[in-house]
Amino acid sequence: MRRSSLPALLALVAVAVVAFGCGNGGDEESTDDPAVTGPSAMVERIELDGTSALVWGDGPRGALLAHGAAFDAASWQDQADQIAALGFTVLAVEDTGHDGLIAGEAYLRDDADVGDVAFIGGSAGADSMLSLLSEQPDLADQVILLSPNRVVEGLGTQPKLFIASEDEAVTDVSTELADSSLGDQNESLILPGSAHAQNMFASDQADAVIGAILERLDSPS
Repeated sequence: MRRSSLPALLALVAVAVVAFGCGNGGDEESTDDPAVTGPSAMVERIELDGTSALVWGDGPRGALLAHGAAFDAASWQDQADQIAALGFTVLAVEDTGHDGLIAGEAYLRDDADVGDVAFIGGSAGADSMLSLLSEQPDLADQVILLSPNRVVEGLGTQPKLFIASEDEAVTDVSTELADSSLGDQNESLILPGSAHAQNMFASDQADAVIGAILERLDSPS
């Protein structure tokens, strides 16, 4: 239920991480800009219940990534590399609907044998994760969402971080989700600018966004 202090976060990022994500910069507030896919040198592409997914790393913890409507699984390349470096098996699904997310979560727990799974999504991918978790709140052990577009009820008590830009149309959704969700480790991080969801990785707030994600993932629940 806290709102982060940007100066403190930037100080942490300066020490802990220098990272730039991929995606296309833009001024749209509640929709994704045209996709720019990441590099083609992926660790592994797997078949997953009629669709496909990309996998990075083989750590004992899992991270499930759901892209925005105008992006694809490869758009997480830079962020997935850094998350995997923390000791995660990272899986980015092409199908961000409920079926794709459930299949991805099952792959991480059953095939990759991870101990817990963090859900990380942007925009439409974040909304799909929220919808699924409102029905099955125990699927995720941690939730990190970029620019969600809707408020839902029924989320679990797991730690949650909602990140948005202060000048996009859906900023209040992140603060409301942090304030209304169950659990005592819920936080909203509101950053300068208007970049929406994964477009933040192509903005001057890229370091702050990935730094906040890595800090959350590396903190004990």
